[in-house]
Amino acid sequence: MSGEIINKLENVTINDKADKGDVDDDFVDPWTVVSKSETGIDYDKLIKKFGSSKIDQELLDRFEKVTGKKVHHFLRRGIVFSHRDMHSILNQVEAGKPFYLYTGRGPSSHSMHIGHLVPFILCKWLQDVFNVPLVIQMTDDEKFMWKDLKMEEAQKMTMENVKDIIAIGFDVEKTFIFSDLTYIGQCPEFYQNMVKIQKCVTFNQVKGIFGFDDSSVIGKVAFPSVQATPALSTSFPHIFKGKKVPCLIPCAIDQDPYFRMTRDVTPRLGFKKPALLHSTFFPALQGAQTKMSASDSNTTIYLNDTPKQLKNKVNKHAFSGGQSTVEEHRRVGGNCDVDIAYQYLTFFLEDDDRLEQIRKDYTSGALLTGELKKILIDTLTPIVTRHQERRAKITDEVLKQFMTPRKLAFDV
Repeated sequence: MSGEIINKLENVTINDKADKGDVDDDFVDPWTVVSKSETGIDYDKLIKKFGSSKIDQELLDRFEKVTGKKVHHFLRRGIVFSHRDMHSILNQVEAGKPFYLYTGRGPSSHSMHIGHLVPFILCKWLQDVFNVPLVIQMTDDEKFMWKDLKMEEAQKMTMENVKDIIAIGFDVEKTFIFSDLTYIGQCPEFYQNMVKIQKCVTFNQVKGIFGFDDSSVIGKVAFPSVQATPALSTSFPHIFKGKKVPCLIPCAIDQDPYFRMTRDVTPRLGFKKPALLHSTFFPALQGAQTKMSASDSNTTIYLNDTPKQLKNKVNKHAFSGGQSTVEEHRRVGGNCDVDIAYQYLTFFLEDDDRLEQIRKDYTSGALLTGELKKILIDTLTPIVTRHQERRAKITDEVLKQFMTPRKLAFDV
């Protein structure tokens, strides 16, 4: 892609610089994230570019008022930082009306990494707090088209990733997980909604939103309609019985282009626009300017890593915001804005007071880089170990339960 990508959906003009070498701006699309700063993406600028709304204290206060519970630390700390129409979902709750959650995963490796947990941890919390159903789309069709994968390999990765997702602790009575390569062929309602969406979006529009060109295979051009379709509740007749129920989509901000398109189409099909919650990106171990790579296992921590592998990765590869010598670090202090051990703790250390004390101690120089890395290792190791224990208990029968189209414990 080159030049500017212009998106005029929802009366917003988005100028995405597709030249990834541009020195003045970050680049974000559903497949590529490039930051020009060692502190990572400028999310305030991204909010303006995408035309979403920043999650402010007023929304957090309303969250707590409506739910009667303290908001998740992802929301408190700005890890979930942006939204579209979240107030409309809270209006639904206050009126005693239903909504449902939809998120997804594109299986590109046999094991997910800890960053992949973020939207699912958020969905688990939302599911528990609001007592609502969740549909999880496994886009194995997308990975087959974008990656050099055989279809059988994409399907195998899907099953392995679904085990990781189930291990997070979702309620089988309220969660439906489906593979595009199998479910769409089983459900005429899903396919019919997909075709309706396809009829509403022109090739020029998807070119403008996603940067497709004349050399793009037609499967890629059509795929955005596949990702849009779960936002229509009638795509799941076994759950919603043909009724139109509003949808909330927690996702990373790079997926927003799909749902800008979706929000443009849904009113034309008689549905409410889906609401969204956007999360920040999880950085590679080597820092915010480094791309995670499936070909280099040292760029992240995988959910199947052993405690020894986890410890070695953090100690050897986690980018440090500390100084070059102990003496200088004691005098100057460390930089939490670029230190990966601290950044990872903001995601996985739930204790606000302890995190703040760590920030103060590292910034002042009282806490050394090695000590900070040890705190991260001690925090992540039990999380990954418990995940592996839960995953080991997931049988083919459990997998089948989650992935079988069925009525959920939910009344519309």
